[in-house]
Amino acid sequence: MENILKELGKKAAEKQTENKKFFTKLKKKPPKKLDYVMQELHEEEFKKTDCLECANCCKTTGPLFTNADVERIAKHFRQKPQKFIDLYLRVDEENDYVLQQVPCAFLGADNYCSIYDVRPKACREFPHTDRKKFQQISNITMKNVFICPAAFNIVEEMKKRIKI
Repeated sequence: MENILKELGKKAAEKQTENKKFFTKLKKKPPKKLDYVMQELHEEEFKKTDCLECANCCKTTGPLFTNADVERIAKHFRQKPQKFIDLYLRVDEENDYVLQQVPCAFLGADNYCSIYDVRPKACREFPHTDRKKFQQISNITMKNVFICPAAFNIVEEMKKRIKI
């Protein structure tokens, strides 16, 4: 996995212009069955990909924490939401709650998440490749191919299957 992650940034950078053109066309004229294709690609990829071998998302980026996430996780720790915020979060330039630092404080050495059952919505949905109206999140996907080998593979397969 280390080798894959070392190469990922380089490979994603090489594909960036091609991906930008593809996603621009996709946004203008999304195929009718795009969501079904994306669901299929996502499921196929995650039959082969084990996130526990990688956890690069947890090591390199922090999710947004919604108010509902803060409430749920604070309750899990049996603490007040403000205490949880003070200990783990900060407000970013877009006024969102994000982790104070990465890697994530809840990521164990074994790549397991200590708050997995109550993790933020952004973590549950990452890398967002099975989301409805996929064409609307092309900017997020363009970033995620640099972080997540599965997202990279899904986008590469998507470009083969969806002709625009």
